[in-house]
Amino acid sequence: MELNTIEKSSGAPISARTNDSALEEIAFATGETELGTVLIARSGVGVCSIIMGSDGDELSNDLAERFPESRLVRDNAKLADDLHQVQRFIETPAVGLDLAFDVRGTPFQRRVWTVLLGVPAGSTITYAALASRIGERDAVRAVARACAANAIALGIPCHRVIRSDGTLSGYRWGVERKRALLAREGT
Repeated sequence: MELNTIEKSSGAPISARTNDSALEEIAFATGETELGTVLIARSGVGVCSIIMGSDGDELSNDLAERFPESRLVRDNAKLADDLHQVQRFIETPAVGLDLAFDVRGTPFQRRVWTVLLGVPAGSTITYAALASRIGERDAVRAVARACAANAIALGIPCHRVIRSDGTLSGYRWGVERKRALLAREGT
């Protein structure tokens, strides 16, 4: 397994992996927010997933699909602070998210996500501009797929990516959630 550390704009560490560890334990918890249910999951390295939806069972199934060889353990007590921080971020994005992340993806995805970490709250970037920033001007669709593959919603702010014409497009957790997040951030 390849493990690299890069810095988020907050200075908190972010570890990036190219593949999952078999039989690893991942703790998770769910909670309610103004945007629906949120699930947060943490490996021994850091937060490896923040996903949103309407149903906790669907989110648990999504997590199981993302980490099929890991042992998933519900642990609300262990993740209470992490969950509170995510809930607070949704209510007041200006407070930021200061969590250590365990990012898993291909080298291309990690390049996209690294650029996204530098897009501040209250700002947006187009898919085309994002492709240009990673030096892959013709990879706009691949950039969109990398955004869709992002397992750490809010932490890696793929909701800040918009179309070149300024309109909102797909968001893995629903365009209405994307619209609400951007409105809260003041864009």
